[in-house]
Amino acid sequence: MTDAKVELPGFEERVAEVRGTPLRYLACGEGEPLVLVHGLGGAAANWLALAPLLVPGRRVLVPELPGHGGSAPLAAAPSLNAYADRLGLLLEREGCAPAAIVGHSLGGAIAVRLAIRLPAAVRALVLAGAAGISSGSRNARYALTVTGIVKPGRKIAPYRRRVARSDTLKRLVFGRWGAADPPALSPELVEAYLAGPARHTDTVSAAKALVRDDVRLDLDRVRCPSLVLWGARDNQLSLADGFDYARRLRAPLRTIADCGHLLIAERPVACADAIADFLAASR
Repeated sequence: MTDAKVELPGFEERVAEVRGTPLRYLACGEGEPLVLVHGLGGAAANWLALAPLLVPGRRVLVPELPGHGGSAPLAAAPSLNAYADRLGLLLEREGCAPAAIVGHSLGGAIAVRLAIRLPAAVRALVLAGAAGISSGSRNARYALTVTGIVKPGRKIAPYRRRVARSDTLKRLVFGRWGAADPPALSPELVEAYLAGPARHTDTVSAAKALVRDDVRLDLDRVRCPSLVLWGARDNQLSLADGFDYARRLRAPLRTIADCGHLLIAERPVACADAIADFLAASR
């Protein structure tokens, strides 16, 4: 197992078998339950900058999705429901339902499915640069297919320390699709993002499930308070997707200035403040 203290300081590493699938997750704190769900190709370490800011007064769980990081792959994943159901069972096992769920990218789409399928398990929903609106477009399908075949993250992972210490390599790896200002990412954050892919066993199934899913058809079934959080310079999932989510959910949209798709790493304090304000208002 990876040392959770290295990934997220103060967090404890746990593994639970959920419907036949071993899931790795990190846990910390006491209080109101809060769950942080990473994106496609991500891992628990993606929350390195943000998770510690959200711990005070909360029980924070950071699961790794099936096939990602230290979690086993699913035998079959015809839709995002398979991921959402296991997340719901993990909450039940931990005694953390109902919980507030913060989902980034793919994690946002899975969080939406969880809120629809198990409304009693979700107290509030924060969608941070969430996938699900334009993810089924032709361009998105092509990009996800190519990424699944080429697996660039796995190829880059062995060189993560070199990337972390080079502004030029940061731009090559995180520019355009990820961060608005890649050189501003700390070496620790760069390594955190690039360490996970070396341990992935199946991210292709999640990508295929994502492009088959169209959450727009079901957003009117979300009953919990919701917040849409978006990087103002997100080039991977445009701000138009954020407006669409906000309109369909009748939810507030908070844009975070000067950051891209990796807003949870680029502007963790701004994200933490927005999440804390929203959760306090939605009690």
